[in-house]
Amino acid sequence: MDVYRSRPRVGHIQFLNCLPLYWGLARTGTLLDLELTKDTPEKLSEHLVRGRLDIAPITLVEFLRNADDLVAFPDLAVGCDGPVMSCVIVSQVPLERLDGARVALGSTSRTSVRLAQLLLAEQYGVRPDYYTCPPDLGLMMQEADAAVLIGDAALRASLHDAPRLGLEVHDLGQMWKEWTGLPFVFAVWAARKDYLEREPAVVRQVHEAFLDSRDISLEEVAKVAEQAARWEAFDAALLERYFTTLDFRFGPEQLAGVREFARRTGSATGYPADVAVELLKV
Repeated sequence: MDVYRSRPRVGHIQFLNCLPLYWGLARTGTLLDLELTKDTPEKLSEHLVRGRLDIAPITLVEFLRNADDLVAFPDLAVGCDGPVMSCVIVSQVPLERLDGARVALGSTSRTSVRLAQLLLAEQYGVRPDYYTCPPDLGLMMQEADAAVLIGDAALRASLHDAPRLGLEVHDLGQMWKEWTGLPFVFAVWAARKDYLEREPAVVRQVHEAFLDSRDISLEEVAKVAEQAARWEAFDAALLERYFTTLDFRFGPEQLAGVREFARRTGSATGYPADVAVELLKV
């Protein structure tokens, strides 16, 4: 591996929920300074953990599992403080009737799946029979009583398909907030500690670039939504609502939400219940 690589290898999730974090990079010219890799949250998490990327978004569960090797960027995450709109359980029956029922997981995102399992077990006292399948709501409902969907597939299902099919939609962000009173964080941005050691100035520059990108995008959120609506199945007004519903901060309250999730899930998910989260010093 070339230690003196000129551009940092940075991951990019191709979901709508990350668009505001990347849209502004083109505006500031920072995009030219990054070697960007686009992929799914699961693949990017794996690339970062294995050292194929230097800096990347990483799903919360994978970050907590690998916290010894990673440092999280402060004030930068994808989360929610209430509804999230794009992480949902769609169900044909009330959630309390899902004990032993088949529940389709339309994603391998361990954070969303673990959150859904936690909420169903602890809030509703049910332990369904989970299985993984492609995120096609119509097909899922032929085989299962409920489905867990994330990202763009969840937006499509909850806004278009579920109402048409007469299905209940339960927002996992809202359920977590009502249960704990805390925000929820689905993914953080992190750098490998070995890369930070070699390139501390570059890591801090990338962190600042993402913060600037987010701030520009949220200041011009109507324009971001309008551009995204040209290639997405959602209109600009809905996308603007979605981008402003998401919480891109990672401060003390979000950290408290992360610690609460770790406390409730750690022993069964592969990290200590009191896992230490190290933040980049800026």
